[in-house]
Amino acid sequence: MDEKNFEKLLLSVSKPGRYSGGEVGSVYKDNKEKLVRFALCFPDSYEIGMSHLGVKILYSVLNDRDDTWCERVFAPWGDFEEVMRQNNIPLFALESRDSVKDFDIIGFSLMYEMCYTTVLNMLDLAGIPVYAKDRNELFNIVVAGGACTYNPEPLADFIDIFMIGEGEELICELTALYKKFKDERKTKAEFLQAAAQIKGLYVPSLYKVTYNQDGTIQSFEPQGGAPKTVQKRIIKDLDSAPYPQMFVMPYCETVFDRATAEIFRGCIRGCRFCQAGFVYRPVREKSADTIIKQSAQLCENTGYEELSLLSLSTSDHSQIEPLLSGLYDYAQENKISLSLPSLRIDNFSDDLLKKISGIRKTGLTFAPEAGTQRLRDAINKNITEEDIFKSCKMAFMGGYTSVKLYFMLGLPTETDEDIIGIADLAQRILDLFYSLEDRPKGKSPSITISVACFIPKPFTPFEFAAQNSKEELQRKQQLLLASVHSKKIRVNYHDSSTSYIEAVLAKGNRNLCDVVYKAFKNGANLDGWSEYYKPEAWQKAFEECGVDPLFFSGREIPTDEINPWDFIDIGVTKKYLISEYQKAKQGTTTPNCRKRCSYCGARCFNAGICKEGENKCSK
Repeated sequence: MDEKNFEKLLLSVSKPGRYSGGEVGSVYKDNKEKLVRFALCFPDSYEIGMSHLGVKILYSVLNDRDDTWCERVFAPWGDFEEVMRQNNIPLFALESRDSVKDFDIIGFSLMYEMCYTTVLNMLDLAGIPVYAKDRNELFNIVVAGGACTYNPEPLADFIDIFMIGEGEELICELTALYKKFKDERKTKAEFLQAAAQIKGLYVPSLYKVTYNQDGTIQSFEPQGGAPKTVQKRIIKDLDSAPYPQMFVMPYCETVFDRATAEIFRGCIRGCRFCQAGFVYRPVREKSADTIIKQSAQLCENTGYEELSLLSLSTSDHSQIEPLLSGLYDYAQENKISLSLPSLRIDNFSDDLLKKISGIRKTGLTFAPEAGTQRLRDAINKNITEEDIFKSCKMAFMGGYTSVKLYFMLGLPTETDEDIIGIADLAQRILDLFYSLEDRPKGKSPSITISVACFIPKPFTPFEFAAQNSKEELQRKQQLLLASVHSKKIRVNYHDSSTSYIEAVLAKGNRNLCDVVYKAFKNGANLDGWSEYYKPEAWQKAFEECGVDPLFFSGREIPTDEINPWDFIDIGVTKKYLISEYQKAKQGTTTPNCRKRCSYCGARCFNAGICKEGENKCSK
């Protein structure tokens, strides 16, 4: 690549720092021709990808290997992609600026269904055939991991290998196997057959799917010695798991430009809409000492002045008090602000409030998810109105005036009364503020309602549920807006059009592969961004392929139907998910994992919270 011409081209686009490379913390290695070259691709913009902790962990893990050089690749923004195509610049990695086509393994992080067309666009921009069947050599092996791989089928025709579950160990096993087969000059077919024997690796070309006349799956059969089921991988001991002591420091502002400390994986709660809460079972914690040590190392090495704790429910950590005490002391001494997202309303305490207030005083965020107790019970949120008002009262008396509340529209069993209940709950929280004599004086309160559209996801009790139509979701959004009567209550809501496509892709089978390809050819790319999303590209693709999207998103799935993801074993059994779905319809709750084991099946991993006690896995 001509450096002078490249730099000149960078100056013609917005945010050239997205593409320049050379950041502090980047890894460079010599003798690249002797190494396994791994392109770690994030199918979204630099600002999003550089904020993702999983990318940072895998970048560190792979570059700690003597036989591997991992480099970062992000999707170009529209202005730079235009420059690249006009000047015949292939998609390149930031460290070496070598074309992605020069890499042995090309790995994508799939965190959001709306990135699927971007995956194809990145392969195309690199000059690599997008269909796996057209890549015949043991080179440019395309792999994918991340949350979306729990239903990999809509991308099955494009990806050679999916990594199911947590990747720190799995990605190293995959890379070591590749190096062995490359050194021995084996074929791609031989490599794929061997890879399929590694726990957690799914090779879609080794499975045959047949369909009934109505479009449902008749059978899903392994070929060539591949296993019948693919069990996810987990890291059992997070204290000994690899964690980066240094992040690559971005040149331009990113979405989350701060140090991040992961404190545990999984969730004890069992909210019936939450995929992460089921696929990351069992709950495994890092000790308070490990978290404090890793946080200090990261802040000192990067110079970040903000630290965020990462988990699905931060206040559920069993050592939250000693953890916050240690972090509070370190943060105060080093003038570091501490961010505590994902707080639970029902265990928000005065002590926790004092710790937060001593470090920062911004708004607090809670997630009631539903506006009425009936619906909160149906989704197994396991919080009461008393919990909500108690926490908000503590927050207001502690000096807070801004509260953000997360809800969902379109949940199973939802009625208009539940929608109106969201506005009513926000109004009563506002009234609570004014009723307190010890409220903050001289400040106006602010209640923000943030409402997402419910999307039924695989491996949740609601995987069987139908999604509301776009028109119904829009009607509910307008009903909510009409039910809010105070200017101090603000409502934000998501675009129901993208949520509709997301649900189709989340529950789709292999028949969607051609739809994804057609949508890409019709111009779909960076679909998660409103300025790039083209609903007409998707609609045309469905029509061209003769696929009815409502078959996937708009119908309730019988519990005895074969789902496209049923061959994946996450530990939690389908039998358990069915029982939870039935309990949702009855409005019955299930206690959290610390109160009582519900025999979901995750004990088969013999790790974390599921290793405690004498009960055996019921699977």
